[in-house]
Amino acid sequence: MIKKIISEKKNVSIVLIILFHTIGLIGFSNELFAEIFKSLVPLHLLLMLGIVLWNNESWNKHFWMFTLVVFTVSFFVEMIGTNTGLIFGEYNYGYTLGWKLWNTPLMIGVNWFLLVYGVGCALSYFKIKNWVLNTTIAASILVVLDSLIEPIAMKFDYWQWADNSIPVQNYIAWWGLSFIFVLIFSRLHFNKQNFVAAILLLVQFLFFILLNLL
Repeated sequence: MIKKIISEKKNVSIVLIILFHTIGLIGFSNELFAEIFKSLVPLHLLLMLGIVLWNNESWNKHFWMFTLVVFTVSFFVEMIGTNTGLIFGEYNYGYTLGWKLWNTPLMIGVNWFLLVYGVGCALSYFKIKNWVLNTTIAASILVVLDSLIEPIAMKFDYWQWADNSIPVQNYIAWWGLSFIFVLIFSRLHFNKQNFVAAILLLVQFLFFILLNLL
């Protein structure tokens, strides 16, 4: 009975993820609805966070430690980055990601958590024993995803780069920060297998690939 409930919850979650990303793809690719869908981005991120956490099976102190570190460190790194240009390069956030504190959207911590947790959970199914290899692969995957996100982010006012040019520095910083976060993920002791989080990462890849092609 319990296994059936868990299975049904997982299936419902995956359907919701695919459904909302499909609707988002249609909305963003249509100029008539793009502005409306831009305003819904923070709500979408919170919804995805809720779905992922709904399927999380580990709520011990290590999971909360990981969550707190990713949320807080990513926010303050981004805050330093956008206000100084020293980390990622010269950029500034628009209004698509919602409310900002110190010129930095509060949702940026949610975004980093979903990405890092997603790639960590996805790779946990491959059971790569070498932590250096596992963490390197994970960080590299997130940099590839970022390369897909960047053109869309500029087009829909997530953030803007100086001279509309994405610096190599951004990808280096993304890789380094991702490596640290995934390393923390791998070293802490909590259940790392969340299939829904892994599916979300895959759907995000498909979403941004298709949005770049449209």
